Amino acid sequence: MNSEYTIVFSDGDLLSRVCGTNDSNLKLIEKHIGVPVFTRGNEISISEEDPRVQQEFKFIIDRIIDEISDSGDSSSDLIHSILNTGFVDGIADSDFNAARYAISIPGSTRKIYPKTKNQAELVKSFRNKNLVFAEGPAGSGKTFLAVAEALNLVLSKKVNSIVLTRPIVEAGESLGYLPGDLESKINPYLRPLYDSMNACLPREIVHKLTENDIIETAPLAYMRGRTLNNCAVILDEAQNTTVEQMKMFLTRMGENSKVFVTGDISQIDLPKRQKSGLIHAMHILEGIDEISIVRLDGRDVVRSGLVRKIVQAYEQDSDCTGEA
Repeated sequence: MNSEYTIVFSDGDLLSRVCGTNDSNLKLIEKHIGVPVFTRGNEISISEEDPRVQQEFKFIIDRIIDEISDSGDSSSDLIHSILNTGFVDGIADSDFNAARYAISIPGSTRKIYPKTKNQAELVKSFRNKNLVFAEGPAGSGKTFLAVAEALNLVLSKKVNSIVLTRPIVEAGESLGYLPGDLESKINPYLRPLYDSMNACLPREIVHKLTENDIIETAPLAYMRGRTLNNCAVILDEAQNTTVEQMKMFLTRMGENSKVFVTGDISQIDLPKRQKSGLIHAMHILEGIDEISIVRLDGRDVVRSGLVRKIVQAYEQDSDCTGEA
């Protein structure tokens, strides 16, 4: 019986990038799956009969190809993040299978994979709950995954629209005195959300969705009095809401709506005596079955290896108060 399992590449340069400098990526993969990996021409192979190992090997290579094709990155940090997600880490961790929780957006050429187990838990919550709080540091993927799932919902016609909002925390300049109409005034605040959308879909599709009012942007204050039906709503930078603003926002939720609330409690810009609506809401709403609260940390930072180390250093610093 032939025990060799082979993946054929049409592009030799892509195979070289998958392998890494001096086959450094292959060595990481070998250590993870426990069998040697070898290349021949434009092929990469393992000698292993176990179909589970073969599936895991294929999953890892497919993930690496997908990420390289999108970002051009083939660093060891990327490989580590893929391997740490795991294909099947045993029965206890089977719910955190990255392939199971990949987000497929109609019109996109790529799948959005969760890169850590907490990120997989977040995507699982997006699918199973109508109200999800995602709290974690910069670079942990909370906003990006919320945007990807919202795009998936609207382009799969499960909801009719996407509503993007953030609290406007002003720094010495009143929003009313900024030049332009309302949209031009708030666009800089919502730029990170559009950056995430443009990473998921071709820019022209995002532009068309915005032009047709399928994607709507609004300051948080403009939510008052509305009922948000049949839409995916993202409240970003929620750590900068007051308790009253958060209550107002959450009670806008209508029929067939998904609400994703994202924030980082280590980056609160409110006055020091002002209580964060995000912290308060997560405290009083925890335990309600219909609501999911997912907390990410430095281990989930995938923006870069250096950012991960910075975040973890701040997490370990006892002088950090959560009000930076």
